[in-house]
Amino acid sequence: KKRQWQFNEKQLLEFQEDSLGRKLGEFYRKHGFSMIPRMENHDVHHLITGCGTNFEDEIAMQFLLLGNGKLNAHLLAAIVLGTIILPEYVKIYIKAYKKGQKMRAFHHWDFEELLWQNYEHVKDFIQQKETMVLH
Repeated sequence: KKRQWQFNEKQLLEFQEDSLGRKLGEFYRKHGFSMIPRMENHDVHHLITGCGTNFEDEIAMQFLLLGNGKLNAHLLAAIVLGTIILPEYVKIYIKAYKKGQKMRAFHHWDFEELLWQNYEHVKDFIQQKETMVLH
């Protein structure tokens, strides 16, 4: 069962500059959003995938998550509804689904544990890009 994270928007902005936590805090500030309890991972998904926050982008992200292996009633309802309401975005939805298939499975991760990690490294790992290691 999901639980609320122990950090708020202000605390996230105090994380190290290149961290996932800081980027999430900046995401909330940029969009004027408040954290919604137990929806924090969803918000990280926006950062990691580059999906926007308007209606059609939310639907595209659900397609991406389906491609990534996530499957539940909420996701299926969003996909069906989104396709019926906005059929003109079907090509974008299919592209998002394929993008999700190419990514490392992340839909089930608890990102609270990764807030201290370098944002670009987390993003590159999920997108299966090579991360340069400096010795």
